[in-house]
Amino acid sequence: MKIYRIIVVSFLVLLTLTVTAQNDLDVYLQTAAKNNPGLNAKFKDYMAALEVVPQVTALPDPQLAFAWFISPIETRLGPQRAKISASQMFPWFGTLQTKGDVASEIAKSKYEIFLEVKSSLFNEVRSTYYNIYFNKRAIEITKENLTILNTFQKLAIIKVEAGKVSAVDEYRIEMEIGDLENQLALLRDQQLVLEVMFNNQLNVENDQSIQTPEILWTNDLDFDKSQVLNSLKANNHQLLVLSLQKQALIFREELASKQGMPDFSIGLDYAFIGAGSNNLPGTDAFVFPKIGITIPLYRQKYKAMVNEVVYLQESKNLEISDKVNILETVFENSWKDYKDADRRIHLYTSQTTLAEQSLMLLETEYATGNKDFEEILRMERKLLQYGLNLEKARADKQASISFIKYLMGV
Repeated sequence: MKIYRIIVVSFLVLLTLTVTAQNDLDVYLQTAAKNNPGLNAKFKDYMAALEVVPQVTALPDPQLAFAWFISPIETRLGPQRAKISASQMFPWFGTLQTKGDVASEIAKSKYEIFLEVKSSLFNEVRSTYYNIYFNKRAIEITKENLTILNTFQKLAIIKVEAGKVSAVDEYRIEMEIGDLENQLALLRDQQLVLEVMFNNQLNVENDQSIQTPEILWTNDLDFDKSQVLNSLKANNHQLLVLSLQKQALIFREELASKQGMPDFSIGLDYAFIGAGSNNLPGTDAFVFPKIGITIPLYRQKYKAMVNEVVYLQESKNLEISDKVNILETVFENSWKDYKDADRRIHLYTSQTTLAEQSLMLLETEYATGNKDFEEILRMERKLLQYGLNLEKARADKQASISFIKYLMGV
């Protein structure tokens, strides 16, 4: 019963640490969404596109004209001295609505571009976070192996002084320590680069500390392969951008047809009449309505406008098909990486345990006998490599899940 309680408590502690670490990552993602200038630039593009809709759906500005006759025109009512004209042009029925539909679809595509950039940014933030975790763990594992080598070095010195082994054992371990210390220095430099990259993605000061878990969670993807593919085709932001651009082209074709129809204008004239020759006051003339029509005689231009949009629609359909093929290929490669990382986690967990046990046995045999020191160093290298491979597999698995979710548009 006591052992059972210990196991339960250990599991709960691990679960709490995992949830806390995931919450830290969520906070970083929220910070990136709020601060990243590239993402905010795309949102401003979307807001600007929304402002186009009221522009294209408005009627043309009315025209107002004033004329003063230097030589008054004599009329039956008296000399006409000035005239004011006002007119309003009206496009063909539904033209303004169609223009609004085109602008609206373009604005929607801008929003999908914003969401695509946001998903891509989140994937980059998560990937960098997992690389930072791996690099930190690599530093810790390398330091642990240096501690092990220092222990072996002390043991080797004792045996060399006792004349039981050659001084070559001491030289070998010094060379091994030198290699690890150089690797540790490189990892520390790499850590600085990764932290600067991460903070720049969040657009925060570079002195911000980055919290990572002691052991990275190994959660599985919540979807099976068919669900991922279905979501990719339905929700991928790149495909949605192309679909909305295609819809905008459909409205553009309708608009091109309507632009080949007549436009109408309605106006009025107001004439100022002076006193006639009989000295009677003149009577101003008011003419309403005045109706005009714009006749689109040059049909070849409008036919070409329609054909242009039809070709663009065909091009967009081909672009969508090509994008689907590319995304499916990319997904298959990501799914392979995801499954491979999962297998490597199980493999290197077992291999690390076996290497630790073997190294303990070899250390005991070397201390009590004349076990070949080269075999100890070889096993120590395996332990180091297995530990690094295990942490890399954990990071790779979560990075693959992150990228697959990015492809899914979630």
